[in-house]
Amino acid sequence: MYNDTFIIKKIIVLIPLYNEEDNVFAITQAVDNVFKNIAHCCYEIFFIDDGSTDKTLSKVKILEAKYRNISYLSFSRNFGKDVALLAGFQHISPAIDAVITLDSDLEHPPDLITDLIEQWQKGYDLVYAYRKEKNRNTSSLSNASSKIFYWVISKLADVKLENGISDFKLIDKKVLSVIKTIHEDNPFFRGLFKWVGFKQIGIPYSVGKRVHGTSKYSNKALIRLALNSITSFSTKPLTIAIYIGFFASLISILYIQPLFNFLSRMSISFLDRSSSTYTSFQGSFVEVY
Repeated sequence: MYNDTFIIKKIIVLIPLYNEEDNVFAITQAVDNVFKNIAHCCYEIFFIDDGSTDKTLSKVKILEAKYRNISYLSFSRNFGKDVALLAGFQHISPAIDAVITLDSDLEHPPDLITDLIEQWQKGYDLVYAYRKEKNRNTSSLSNASSKIFYWVISKLADVKLENGISDFKLIDKKVLSVIKTIHEDNPFFRGLFKWVGFKQIGIPYSVGKRVHGTSKYSNKALIRLALNSITSFSTKPLTIAIYIGFFASLISILYIQPLFNFLSRMSISFLDRSSSTYTSFQGSFVEVY
């Protein structure tokens, strides 16, 4: 019986970057340490520099010149994380077996890569990580905003997302091939990957400690992400708008005639009073003359 267990699998580790000059070397070393202990897999790191304004790109270039398994793509300005991921997916060769996406700040613990690959080897096409507790590296307001975000999504969107689901995941090549056929100007990949189906499993994780810098994901960006995800994966906002339009039209139809009659009576009454006043004034003028 043929067994492909010992065939070397090629995995691309896709890492979007935005002003992460202090974390580039650290995430590279951490990923390399993980793959040293994973048999029958070879890997490459593909950085996507999302218009960084610090020394992120220059440090990526140093790594690319030093290591054959590191490459990068650089944007002229900041387009956002999901657009960076989209560009990365489009540039990945169909010859690869899987893609792993994770953040560069070490909040996505690289050690979890081993668990992602184990589940993939068991037959899962998509293995995603979700946060099992609040993020210790962010404020209470940010954690509350995140919780509200996932609650809103669960109520309005047509895909169900676990609270704390992340972009830390392993994607089999057949899932990636489907994702590449979807053309979205503002993709929301956490929702897209849940929406496309296939055999999926989630793995809980604890947020790693951010050693350098702060999160680049603001509450404003979270609100924009929420609106984008709701409009992309739900017909409910459109349905609500239709109902509002229908009831507004119904109210207009029911009340336009009474309103018209009321205004007509007011106009006639005003004209009658004006005519009476004019007649009285004219009579007075004649008597004086």
